[in-house]
Amino acid sequence: MTLAAPVVASRIDRFRPRRYAMTRPDHFAVEYAINPWMDTSVPVSAERAVAQWQALADLYRSLGHTVDEVPSVAGLPDMVFAANGATVVGGIAYAARFRYPQRAAEATAYTTWLESAGLGPVHPASAVNEGEGDFLVCGDRILAGYGFRTELAAHAELAAITGRAVASLELVNPCYYHLDTAVAVLDDDLIAYYPAAFSADSQRLLAELYPDAIIATDSDAEVLGLNAVCDGYHVVLSALATGLMAQLRERGFEPIAVDLSELFKGGGSVKCCTMEIRAAQ
Repeated sequence: MTLAAPVVASRIDRFRPRRYAMTRPDHFAVEYAINPWMDTSVPVSAERAVAQWQALADLYRSLGHTVDEVPSVAGLPDMVFAANGATVVGGIAYAARFRYPQRAAEATAYTTWLESAGLGPVHPASAVNEGEGDFLVCGDRILAGYGFRTELAAHAELAAITGRAVASLELVNPCYYHLDTAVAVLDDDLIAYYPAAFSADSQRLLAELYPDAIIATDSDAEVLGLNAVCDGYHVVLSALATGLMAQLRERGFEPIAVDLSELFKGGGSVKCCTMEIRAAQ
């Protein structure tokens, strides 16, 4: 006798429209190498990058989300990775302060835009941090990465500004240099993550905080499948992360595959391109 496949409860009732800020990759290029994914000898097509980015922005809008476009700035080829520009939680904006001088001016560009959009005053950063690249909001908790691009001191700074609990997580693999390359927030109490990106202590903390988490495989992590965006139901992620998509379906999510292969050459994918604007509650 063939057993019927278990019925998976859809999470469609968890869907919530979001507001995102994004920057067109008008000036995208790989002119320097500040992460293991970047190779200045590999050709890059800005035209293809724009087309892939536009498809992502159009997808968000088709799902019911609001997309605000931040003007791109010549000379800032990585500005497309909007998630790094700031962190906005409960209507409170905390500025980025980039590790590398090549990206430093992005902090000013995003601060200027946030204030013009009525999201200021933006709190300046004393400590080095790269915005939502290393700060992921998960319910009332903020997961915070450190080890490559963000200093531990920024965790305390963000906690003081927002009044939220911050869980510090040490990244140890340079391929997963930002937290958003190793963790995807799926709901207020559910994440997907790649344990090998973290120190042993941080692995234990994640297992304690999220015992029901989805564990990503090597192959899904290596295509930046965890650099995903979830609205409670839809999960937008790399088309190459097929195993992760299957796990998401098993949990009642609706994964949506996208091609950001050109932007991958800069070390980013879906989440890197997407800053979430979280209004005051």
